[in-house]
Amino acid sequence: MDMNSAYAFTHELDVRDYECDMQGIVNNSVYQNYLEHVRHVYLKQVGIDFAEYTRQGVNLVVVRAELDYKYPLKSGDRFVVGLNFMRESLLKFAFYQDIYRLPDMKPVLKAKIIGTALNGRGRPEIPEELAAYLS
Repeated sequence: MDMNSAYAFTHELDVRDYECDMQGIVNNSVYQNYLEHVRHVYLKQVGIDFAEYTRQGVNLVVVRAELDYKYPLKSGDRFVVGLNFMRESLLKFAFYQDIYRLPDMKPVLKAKIIGTALNGRGRPEIPEELAAYLS
């Protein structure tokens, strides 16, 4: 699979021992941390400063998370997260994110994370700067 043509952004990470449960696999909740970290890295790379938005009273929030677990990661595994960022509706956007174990590219997880931006009045409103990155 050519990750560069399939995804707008990819990022590699390693599983750390403390992220595993008693079964020796990554705890299900940890995958959401991986996905969030990659979303933040992506936004920062394209010039969207999450912290600056917050200071301006704009809060980027997740309103729905769909995760399909395919195969467990274990301590020491290296993996890559692929990300595509798209408009879902007038007031919502979606991150489509997939995790693959390296180096064999075994599918680990498929996720669809739906979010919005809340303005200073707490109402959904996608800032123009953010909308420019939505396909």
